[in-house]
Amino acid sequence: MAVHDHPQRHQGFHFPSLRRTGTAPRTTDTTAAATVTGAHVLAGLRLLTGFVFLWAFLDKTFGFGYATPSGKGWIDGGSPTKGFLSSVAAGPMESTFHDWAGAGWADWLFMLGLLGIGLALMSGVALRLAAVAGTLMMALMWIAEWPPAKHLSDGSPSMSTNPFVDYHVIYAVVMIALAVVGAGATWGLGRLWARLPFVSRNRWLL
Repeated sequence: MAVHDHPQRHQGFHFPSLRRTGTAPRTTDTTAAATVTGAHVLAGLRLLTGFVFLWAFLDKTFGFGYATPSGKGWIDGGSPTKGFLSSVAAGPMESTFHDWAGAGWADWLFMLGLLGIGLALMSGVALRLAAVAGTLMMALMWIAEWPPAKHLSDGSPSMSTNPFVDYHVIYAVVMIALAVVGAGATWGLGRLWARLPFVSRNRWLL
């Protein structure tokens, strides 16, 4: 009796394994689908962030009438940095930014930075360089606005909404995250860029 019952118990022990085996493909499929969806979400975030920088470059260059008035674009002789830097009214670099406002080298560096970061993010190439350059630019702009200040240099309220985290910090973190996860491979030229010989020899260009 005991001998005959043993195979039945042994067979019964197989059922949990069969159930796990049957559900494994579903788990794998769900994980794969989530990975693909995540890649698409990050690619969309990359494109949107890149367009922010690229639009800023275009508007400041041609004066579309949004942040830059018509007829006052860079090609019309306007300065992309003068208005912003000359209006800095708080922070430890206030006088320094005033000195930089409207300087030719500052205009060129700022505009080339906007263009380079925008194109890199939109195309999905050189995301590490874009993250470094973008973080530096955002850090300088954060210092220029100086969110920790409650009052401006003239004593008026700064109207700062957060003393530490503002959109400059968010943009910097987004660019770093996109570079870390290699978000240029989806909806971008990241894979082709990585296969280029000079890029494969210099991984910091990814």
